[in-house]
Amino acid sequence: MAQVLRRLPSVEDPRVLVDATTRDDAAVYQLSPERALVATVDFFAPIVDDPATWGAIAAANALSDVYAMGATPLFALNLVGWPRDQLSFELLGEVIEGAAAMAARAGCLVVGGHSVDALEPHFGMAVIGEAHPDRLLTNAAARVGDVLVLTKPLGTGILSTALKRGLIGEPELGEAVRSMTTLNESAMRAALAHGVRAATDITGFGLIGHLTHVLEASRVAAELDFSRIPLMGRVLQLAAQGVVPGGTNRNYQAADNVDWGDLTDAERRVMVDAQTSGGLLLAVPPDRVGELTAALEREGSLATAVIGRLIAGPVGSIRMTRGPTPG
Repeated sequence: MAQVLRRLPSVEDPRVLVDATTRDDAAVYQLSPERALVATVDFFAPIVDDPATWGAIAAANALSDVYAMGATPLFALNLVGWPRDQLSFELLGEVIEGAAAMAARAGCLVVGGHSVDALEPHFGMAVIGEAHPDRLLTNAAARVGDVLVLTKPLGTGILSTALKRGLIGEPELGEAVRSMTTLNESAMRAALAHGVRAATDITGFGLIGHLTHVLEASRVAAELDFSRIPLMGRVLQLAAQGVVPGGTNRNYQAADNVDWGDLTDAERRVMVDAQTSGGLLLAVPPDRVGELTAALEREGSLATAVIGRLIAGPVGSIRMTRGPTPG
């Protein structure tokens, strides 16, 4: 992926505050001293059986990129790839209805979209949001000493793969569905109110991959305490059985910046598990950790886990421990 991104044309325009060079969750374009547009796009194949739930997850996943930048979503466009000879348009209608309901929950208008014939179904959204240019949450704003806080447990990739392989039923996916259909709006609100300036959401590159993007953009390193990482039920057991998605395995192969310590193979796979609509990873100054986690708890965050800290060291490097690395 990095080789592909290098082929993008360089952007030399002062109005572009964030582009692809920092691997942020969205692009940011400044309109005025007090207004900036935040733009993102995401889509994927079904990961659950119910079409409306898939649409809701896809919408929450796309909206998450806007929240990860500290922005409020304004409007969205649907993106559809549909095998019309294999699946009915009635099913597509259910997908779109599920996405519309999630967008309405976020106060985001759905104003149109585009569809193409495809060999297999895909659905997602392009989302436009708005933020104050001085209050953005970006990959490049983290500092040595910041503490890392995660707002959702890991495991959606492994659990959805187990569903596809018939190893668990739809009811056993309930925890993952709840997580994937929970908007990151409240976590963003708490972050902006309590000193956070660097954030990312945990999606396809897994916790390790998205943290690495932050470390590289901010020119820092990190220590993580595995014992503090929140996990969904059965995730370690399934990972130990080799039930992991292809994206997770690719993430693991790319994680050559990690000193894994004594982590087992299953624990390592969980750390790189490709998430869908995962939580926010927040870098907060150490003197604001308590008030941030308290605010997240008041907002009903699915996790308020203090999982590590940023340190001086080889840029982008991550050291895994089982000890109390956070301050």
